[in-house]
Amino acid sequence: MQKQKSRKIFNPGRWSGKPYNFFGDYLAAAYSCRVLKLPIDAGLSCPNRDGTLSFEGCVFCSEDGSASPTTADFSSITEQMLNAKNTFRRSEKDTKYIAYFQAYTNTYGSPAGLKKIYDEAVKFPDITGLMIGTRPDCISREILDVISIYMKEDFELWIELGLQSVHDKSLQYLNRQHTFKQTEDAIKMIAEYNIPVCLHVILGIPGESWEDMMKTAETISGMPVAGVKIHHLHIIKDTPLEQIHSKEQFHLMSLKEYVSTVCDFIERLRPDILIHRLMGDRMAESLFLPKWGLHKGTVLQAIEDEFSRRCTYQGFLYTDEGLE
Repeated sequence: MQKQKSRKIFNPGRWSGKPYNFFGDYLAAAYSCRVLKLPIDAGLSCPNRDGTLSFEGCVFCSEDGSASPTTADFSSITEQMLNAKNTFRRSEKDTKYIAYFQAYTNTYGSPAGLKKIYDEAVKFPDITGLMIGTRPDCISREILDVISIYMKEDFELWIELGLQSVHDKSLQYLNRQHTFKQTEDAIKMIAEYNIPVCLHVILGIPGESWEDMMKTAETISGMPVAGVKIHHLHIIKDTPLEQIHSKEQFHLMSLKEYVSTVCDFIERLRPDILIHRLMGDRMAESLFLPKWGLHKGTVLQAIEDEFSRRCTYQGFLYTDEGLE
């Protein structure tokens, strides 16, 4: 088992002026250049889709398993990464890249098979990181032994886990087919390898109260977690969640409600945790509701404006002993 050099801690606003600890700003400061993610669909499946746990999948998940459009029609990992690089290129400015295994469950395979696909990705030119999205019930020591091979200085090695919520009632609603205890166990195991963990969280799950969502922030802050991706609950077309909404017409947060809630959430989040994302993204043709999610710039500006109005920031209500 290898150990990774301790990650630098950046305080909110230290070098960007933002009221939260933004991952993109951390990358720019740490590597002194632009750093972009190159999404990868490795052709892996998911135990919640192949019948191991369920054939239905999570209610919010589309058939493409959150795959980026840049991966379509390209069979090899190298081809996908090259297409993404060419798609994202805006200038000849110095750029490094993170190989991002995004679609489906990217630790769902044999250790030898996974090492083969990870090896191909990190051999791509100008790669400075490897990010692996997966489920907490698809983490094992054998898999972590493989992933830890890629640890080195000045290299972003991350495991992304789909937490969504710390409440089992919400995980059941989303048809996650795992418990919060399984997520806790996975995080503890990963922490033994000193590999940074980023947790995915959904705000606005039907049945969750404001107190429930704040409990998720408080719980995350007490765990060995280095990053978080925060998403609003949105409905993608042709998913089980769209079918549920057609029957139940459950409440979806308005833009105003989401901005207020996400600021409340971040105020309770440990200050050193890097925020990788503040809302969900989806192309217009595949998004059912809410439509305000199509206007990312507007949402992000509204969040900063709300923090400015409050005169608060990430960790404002967090203390080592708990919340004030």
